[in-house]
Amino acid sequence: MNRNGHDDVTDLPFRSSAGAPPGAEVLDFAGLLGRARGHGVDPFAPLRPTFHHLITVRSGTLRCSLDFTDHTLSEGDWLWARPGQILQFGADLAEARGTVVLFPSGFLGGTTVEAARVDQQTPPQPLVPRDEGRRQALRRVMDLLESEYRRLAELPLEVHIEVVRHLLAVLVLRLAHLHGAQDGDEVGSEAYRRFRQAVERDFTRSHRVEDYARQLGYSVRTLTRAARAATGSGAKRLIDDRVLLEAKRLLVHTDLSTAAVGERVGLPGATAFTRFFRQRAGETPAAFRTRARGGTLPQRRSALY
Repeated sequence: MNRNGHDDVTDLPFRSSAGAPPGAEVLDFAGLLGRARGHGVDPFAPLRPTFHHLITVRSGTLRCSLDFTDHTLSEGDWLWARPGQILQFGADLAEARGTVVLFPSGFLGGTTVEAARVDQQTPPQPLVPRDEGRRQALRRVMDLLESEYRRLAELPLEVHIEVVRHLLAVLVLRLAHLHGAQDGDEVGSEAYRRFRQAVERDFTRSHRVEDYARQLGYSVRTLTRAARAATGSGAKRLIDDRVLLEAKRLLVHTDLSTAAVGERVGLPGATAFTRFFRQRAGETPAAFRTRARGGTLPQRRSALY
């Protein structure tokens, strides 16, 4: 409970399953269902894990939602859900075939984390290989990772963990390159990366582009152009979108009042927050909360997944 007497967001920390090696898990969709239920988690409820999910479909289709954006994944498609994002699977998780890799950021080496921008928040969109060569390359890496992960008894444990770590590094580096190819080279601009990192760190304290420009040593124009080149929208929109996303997460995953949610995202006062939310989401915070929760309060669940 926080000082206002409300429940905070329930994050789901990474915990290895019984009998699984530490550090990462590679599961088919049936295995993911069993893992969630074994930890007392509803696999179809909205979840906010503190670890990564790499999801790919091998056959059928999978409907899911990432940070309140709905997606339908088909064969060969990928979705990378990062820590802190709200992930919810559709009922067809029980019918489609595919693979999920679960891992905390600390499992990978620092060079890989930096090169693949593992901890950088990205738009919640699927990764779809544009050509058959890239699709097959990703498939081969995943097949090898899955095969080696299951051959636990053939190597000493510490060697097995290193094999999995290195194969996972290959996979995330390829997926990161695929993401850059989809979004264009401008996504890699230094000004944009630094601005996005600063917003992620400080969005609850400052909503002004001028503050970030002064902090980073850029002009407002430079940040605006960098953001527009990478996302199609200006710098102010990037800040507001991050504030709105966190507000939605808090509305769905806590019982905080509207005023308290506004305070958490740097908009004190229920009136100011409601005005901001309505302008950018097209509905009031209360209406969004009811709709996102399906008209009912979410059940409390174990923080083990």
